[in-house]
Amino acid sequence: MLRTYKYLLRPTSQQSQSLDFLLWQSRLVYNAALEQRITTYKEMGKGMGYAAQWRFFRDVRRANPETTGKLNASSLQHLLRRLDKAFLAFFRRVKAGEIPGFPRFKGRSRFKSIEFTYGDGCKLRPGQNGRMNFYIQNVGEMRLCYHRAIPKDALLKHVIVKQVNKRWYICIMLEIESARVQHIPTGKAVGIDLGLKSLVALSSGEHAENPRWLRTSLAKLRRLQRHASRQVRGSNRQQKSYARIARLSERTVNQRADYLHKVSRRLVSEYDLIAMEDLPLDFMNRNPHLALSSRDAGFGMLRQMIEYKAAEAGIQIIAVNPSYTTQRCSQCGCLVLKDLSVRVHDCPYCGLLLDRDINAARNILQIALQNPLGRSGQDQTWAVAPSVF
Repeated sequence: MLRTYKYLLRPTSQQSQSLDFLLWQSRLVYNAALEQRITTYKEMGKGMGYAAQWRFFRDVRRANPETTGKLNASSLQHLLRRLDKAFLAFFRRVKAGEIPGFPRFKGRSRFKSIEFTYGDGCKLRPGQNGRMNFYIQNVGEMRLCYHRAIPKDALLKHVIVKQVNKRWYICIMLEIESARVQHIPTGKAVGIDLGLKSLVALSSGEHAENPRWLRTSLAKLRRLQRHASRQVRGSNRQQKSYARIARLSERTVNQRADYLHKVSRRLVSEYDLIAMEDLPLDFMNRNPHLALSSRDAGFGMLRQMIEYKAAEAGIQIIAVNPSYTTQRCSQCGCLVLKDLSVRVHDCPYCGLLLDRDINAARNILQIALQNPLGRSGQDQTWAVAPSVF
């Protein structure tokens, strides 16, 4: 199983300048390689591939030890492959008749990451007092917020050093064994219904609130955006305003991810089987009345978190057809048609009075237990503050 662990770096001011220099040189090489491909095609009528560009920039790196030579060799290779992938994607779209999108030159605001092969130019190193540091070639050892230990038997493969709002992060991609988390069987199964009023409704009768992080900060965000629009374009003050907007947006993203991690972790810890509706989210994201709330809730992110946490713990996830799960009574099975504005399920046949989302969650669980192989006949899994419940 492939996983990515993200850590915050704490470089000194001198180390930050060295990282900025490496990022600047990487961007220059990327733009120069793109210009080389364009010029070669115009003059010779033939494209230039990764292998030829690597030979050229390898010699450039050797001839300029104080500039391009500061870049690690494998990092330079990843950079050229990055451009090569952009061209492959461009030609693939052309052949498919899609809108192609030619690879663009990268400005300072559009190039924020450097790639490494772990062990070649970068490595985790134990520091003083049991702390972990991270070493990068031509930068040195930096303090690392090592909040999450990497498994001892994990195979570390790839590293991305990225800058987000003037802060530096490392994303370590590693390969670990599946079912690493020891799950204590509980003998319980649960059905889940996703919604906007309550983020998650469980068949057990519990709810997970929808905090609406973006809605909460939307007024402040709009004020900052109006303030920035009135300032002189390109001025230092406008750049500072944009930085404040970016930090606010980053905080919103972090709050949402933290809350969804807590919800998904509790579901995987407390249940042996999780049934979810196989519901496409396009209809909500394209609806002008629901798009903002849908994206703010992060349904796709929640599905992805539940999926990979369940894979680690060996928990079964079943995707069921969501048709009529809201309209059908979970007690007698009769259809009770109701509009979206009606939030209570009141069955006139058996007298069941229940929240409509909990009724839907119970129907989802019943369908999953009746057909444990899912709608298509195969096991389906998704490749996707206030109190949690």
